Amino acid sequence: MVITGRLVLLALLGVVPVIVYPGATSILLWVLLLAAVVGLDLALAASPRRVGLRRTLPDSVRLGEECTSAVVLRNDTPRTLRATVREAWQPSAGAVDPEQSVVVPSGEARRMTLHLRPTRRGILRVDTVTVRSAGPLGVAARQVTVPAPGVLRVLPPFNSKRHLPSKLRRLRELDGRAAVQIRGAGTEFDSLRDYVRGDDVRSIDWRATARRRDTVVRTWRPERDRRVVVVLDTSRTSAARVLDEPRLDTGIEAALLLSVLAERGGDKVHFIAYDRRLRARVDSTAKGNLLASLVTAMAPLEAELIEADWSRVPAQVRAVSAHRSLVVLLTSLDAGAVEEGLLPALPGLTERHVVVVASVRDPRLEEMGADRSTAAATFRAAAAERSLLDRGAVAQQIRALGAEVVDAAPADLPPLLADTYIRLKATGRL
Repeated sequence: MVITGRLVLLALLGVVPVIVYPGATSILLWVLLLAAVVGLDLALAASPRRVGLRRTLPDSVRLGEECTSAVVLRNDTPRTLRATVREAWQPSAGAVDPEQSVVVPSGEARRMTLHLRPTRRGILRVDTVTVRSAGPLGVAARQVTVPAPGVLRVLPPFNSKRHLPSKLRRLRELDGRAAVQIRGAGTEFDSLRDYVRGDDVRSIDWRATARRRDTVVRTWRPERDRRVVVVLDTSRTSAARVLDEPRLDTGIEAALLLSVLAERGGDKVHFIAYDRRLRARVDSTAKGNLLASLVTAMAPLEAELIEADWSRVPAQVRAVSAHRSLVVLLTSLDAGAVEEGLLPALPGLTERHVVVVASVRDPRLEEMGADRSTAAATFRAAAAERSLLDRGAVAQQIRALGAEVVDAAPADLPPLLADTYIRLKATGRL
């Protein structure tokens, strides 16, 4: 039961008469009158326990986009329902109007629409709806919280999708739609043409030259149907925020762009999210749209506050691809974590696969390193320079083990990683 402050206002306006007698009698009469008014208002209020609820909610929404949650209230009581309804969404759901008032006549239903603009990727859940049914005087109300479960999957925004058309054009040029000649092992034969000065003599086809009595060379095109394995680190280092975005979310953006690009370029893509155990896996060979499968698998991923077990990553890669593959490790270049975990495991990958280690770098390090206006700023600049030197040393160690390194700011990491993939294809290293 809820008693509102409206009763005092009614008394002042004369709607509820207040008889003043000396001593305790007047107080007793006022309390009895108040109880009578409250009881009458409660008796005339519709029972919220007999209100039917039905929720309608979309399965998913992209981060940053708006969706609606609809609740239909059905009044099964003989009285008019004057209700205030509040949905129990968490703050990250971005509910614009979580509390609404509605009047539902007896035997009828009303639809209430709640606008949501999620501010965080993941799985949002709502379990209950609170219904407060007021009497006709508005003096008292009945309140009950009823179960009305709902689940909303907030998908990654895939902002790096804007880079996809330009990267696909470059892939089509490598695929023979433009005149491109490529040297190196691991490329597929395309056609024969006459030798011109500057061609590699190793590309001369001697049998065709003997038949035509003119020097003929072979042209090559990038191989299709190669394997690309993307490993996303979900350990504690992925929880760090760079420019107000977790490293994990930046890694997701880079993994999405690379995976979609490679799949449309004719390669087989395998995605793994891993720390000490497998968190998610998506294969392009499975039925269904790859992008839809990826964003659905990535949506619930959260950074786990544990150390990554890199010693098991080679086995995870072998489980998804027994062939020579491009293995992309989306992780951090923090000196301690890399030297103790990743570096000892890299030789097990580089001896069989082409390995790229991609990491997001905080651009504020360069800004701090350039500011020496005060003593405090100078100390911060020294710390930033030390951090950059440590990252450079770690990157050099990774390159010495035969892997490529892509270290860039959050906005630059997805396109630079895609460029690295295209360059490796162009040079025939895949």
